[in-house]
Amino acid sequence: MRVRYYVDPETGLSHICNHRITEGKVCEVLRVAREDRPAAEGARMAIGRTNGGRYLRIVYVPDREPDSLFVITGYDLGGKALIAYRRRLRSKGTK
Repeated sequence: MRVRYYVDPETGLSHICNHRITEGKVCEVLRVAREDRPAAEGARMAIGRTNGGRYLRIVYVPDREPDSLFVITGYDLGGKALIAYRRRLRSKGTK
């Protein structure tokens, strides 16, 4: 799968870098996401855990090219959102 990233015009770097997330971690979460659901304005939201134990939420849209995604942003999942995510996983019977 091909993944493209939104580039911050001020820094010239992928927007995810502003949230201290690497492109490798984004791909890692997208491969093993436990949740992938609709988000605002046709976007999708994937939530998963990295091999290092970090929980991330990745917001993306399907790209025009087949088998391709455009990642808008990604950030750490924490606080109430992380508690709710873990509760949903328990209710599904997964860990």
